[in-house]
Amino acid sequence: MKSSSKALFVTAALITLLFAPAAQANTLVATSPIAGSTLKAGPSAITITTEFPLIEEGNEIAVTDPNGKRVDTGILTVLGTDAVAEMKPLETSGVYKVSYLLLSEADIPLEGSYTFTYSAVVLSTPSASAAPQPTASATSEPVGSNFGTNLFVIFLLGLSILVLVGMGAYARKIFKEK
Repeated sequence: MKSSSKALFVTAALITLLFAPAAQANTLVATSPIAGSTLKAGPSAITITTEFPLIEEGNEIAVTDPNGKRVDTGILTVLGTDAVAEMKPLETSGVYKVSYLLLSEADIPLEGSYTFTYSAVVLSTPSASAAPQPTASATSEPVGSNFGTNLFVIFLLGLSILVLVGMGAYARKIFKEK
């Protein structure tokens, strides 16, 4: 009985040690502008909010226009869980890509990208023959990391295995006593 208790304890300790550091992985909480949104006015800054506070150095946010030209100023400010990148005025309509690499204390880098659409306002005089044509809009997928969810499911699986082993050891003890 003592050896099975020790084995159970060692297994629980190993699982805890293996998954404890990863349990606090940083995730994306919000973006401004919102991923997949369409803007009529260009943003003055891009803000990315994370779950855990970011460190001051080593973070990067790059915004590119439809032609691949960078449109951020290169100035990045970190305010707790927010990373704010200043923007140049947007001139070209189209899909803009925001790529980010964010670092928090003792964590793996949070890296990814998302897009938003800028639709510049065009001033023109209406004509009688110009009728608006409907256009299909692209649906956007939620942006974020599913790492935390995956980790939680793995933890529950490990916990259920531990419970199963414990119940087996207890059943073995009961049947040995009879």
